[in-house]
Amino acid sequence: MKRLVSLAILAFSAFLLNAQPHFKVASNPDILRHDGAIFPSRVNIVLPQVNGYNIYKADLHIHTFYSDGHVSPEFRVIEAWNDGLDVLAITEHIEYRSLERDMMEFMKGYVKEGAEAINWSIVSTPADKRGIQTDLDMSVRLAQKEAEKYGLTIIPGAEISRAPETTGHFNVLFTTDNDAIYHPDPIESMKKAKAQGALLIHNHPGWKRPSLDMIDFEKKLYPMGLLDGIEVMNQLDFYPRAIERAKEYGLYMTSNTDMHTSTYEYYRLNGALRNMTLIFAKDKSLESLKEALKARRTLAYSFGTLAGEEQLLVDFFNASVSYQSVSVDAKGIRTYELRNNTSLSYTLSFGADPIVLEPFSVVRRTVEDGKKIEFEVLNMWCAQDEHPTIEIKY
Repeated sequence: MKRLVSLAILAFSAFLLNAQPHFKVASNPDILRHDGAIFPSRVNIVLPQVNGYNIYKADLHIHTFYSDGHVSPEFRVIEAWNDGLDVLAITEHIEYRSLERDMMEFMKGYVKEGAEAINWSIVSTPADKRGIQTDLDMSVRLAQKEAEKYGLTIIPGAEISRAPETTGHFNVLFTTDNDAIYHPDPIESMKKAKAQGALLIHNHPGWKRPSLDMIDFEKKLYPMGLLDGIEVMNQLDFYPRAIERAKEYGLYMTSNTDMHTSTYEYYRLNGALRNMTLIFAKDKSLESLKEALKARRTLAYSFGTLAGEEQLLVDFFNASVSYQSVSVDAKGIRTYELRNNTSLSYTLSFGADPIVLEPFSVVRRTVEDGKKIEFEVLNMWCAQDEHPTIEIKY
């Protein structure tokens, strides 16, 4: 027995010697690196092709420290790549750039004495006669340069930011000169952006509002046809009524992070994918992405929920989930399988308790042979209170 114990101790000691927690770095043998270190890696989000289109994962609303965010444009690109995105829009506030004061203080040795940040907060009052002195395209250029290393597409843009209670915030995408957009009248700002070929999104329409009832400014704006899209999801918030507004006015639907800090604290820390606008396009060039948005081929995704036009949701689901008949018993009861081939989950209701079809999983159901299979997908929203219905016939 003692011999067996001794052999066991020797074997365990050998295991410990061979399982060192560090390894030598090839370029410098005097450096040891912990073998449990986690290296940066990209989340692999698997989605189907739908109706001949690829699906590109986009965030169309983010900020850096060139407006009121807390990170650099370069960090935003790296973060987006890590989070599995393909497309990122840089949308700094035009009228609110709170960190300029700190930047000016930091750079005081390089600027003339008495220089100060001016017109950095003109949300509620117009800029003074000196105008905006900042280079509002700089963060876009920095992100584009960094994105070359990661293969991400950067959509140049900005955010027209006025008092949310009386006017609201609006992203402009595919801009060519952000410095030329500002005007004291927000509608004139929008027209100046549209003159550049920009597309406009109504951001977080419920923010700082008691409801999604249209305010006077929106009643004037919406019939003008300046808007192209609307956020139905922004960070943690979901606005089901915004789906109805999108359908009424022919707007594409988006879901964005509106990130100012790091996506890690809102999403990856909770084991969730970040908010995404799923764009159905031929490729991820600016031309193809813009065409897809104008054609309203988008779905909004946030914390396991999808929203969009009903037929696109149905097509997306049918491209994501495959069906297979397994058997028919002597009583004519057919058993079939639903196989989820994507990274997203789907909550299915067959008229009883819902079941969750997890990513890359299979569930079985039964039906009387010859009868259609019908169910609702509860985590898909095609209207304020409606979910798409899927029908399968054998």
